[in-house]
Amino acid sequence: MLSLIVFDPNYFLFVGPFMLLALWAQWRVKGTFARYAEMPLRQRLSGAEVAQLILRGAGIHDVSIEAVPGMLSDHYDPQAKSVRLSADVLQARTVAAAAVAAHECGHAIQHAQGYAPMAWRAGLVPVVNLMSSAALPMFLAGIFLGWTGFAWFAVALFGVTTLFHLVTLPVEFDASARAIRIVEASGLAVGDELVGVRKVLYAAGFTYLAATLVSAAELVYWLLRSGLLGGSSDD
Repeated sequence: MLSLIVFDPNYFLFVGPFMLLALWAQWRVKGTFARYAEMPLRQRLSGAEVAQLILRGAGIHDVSIEAVPGMLSDHYDPQAKSVRLSADVLQARTVAAAAVAAHECGHAIQHAQGYAPMAWRAGLVPVVNLMSSAALPMFLAGIFLGWTGFAWFAVALFGVTTLFHLVTLPVEFDASARAIRIVEASGLAVGDELVGVRKVLYAAGFTYLAATLVSAAELVYWLLRSGLLGGSSDD
């Protein structure tokens, strides 16, 4: 029977550097957004107007544009077919707002065109949510059942979560690539504005990469701790 160790400093030694990287990525994206939120868009279009132009240009007429509370909480909801923009993006007439609005419209275009990785990610969402909600009960069960049961649960949980992050990468990178192409081709941003759009989207993309590295490090840690990787385990 393997023993359950609730606190293991090796976890922080193994995963900690990637957590710090993720924190730095979050700091960087906020700083980059704030910098280009100070740069007015020459065409004086708001984030909502940029989104409307992109959606119409793509022939998409069944996607709404709605406000969502919070900072950098912008997202595309494929179930409701809605591009949801925060106040800092919806009403702002800045390079940062244009970049974020264009990115979310990139997701709407992916959905309309049946982009496969987006469908794969959507299929994983309920599984990830279910496993996350079951984490605490399974953790408590692991205390009574021993390390082996908890180890298998941890591997399954982090395995699915890591897969979700891996599938998310092409979805987010492709949406940003689409956004940059559309903004450049349409002339919505030019010169230093286009440079700003790229920087905002590249910074945002790095947060997804950092989150994937954290998840992968956690998965490897649990595989090692359980003995499922490396051929050894604690008694």
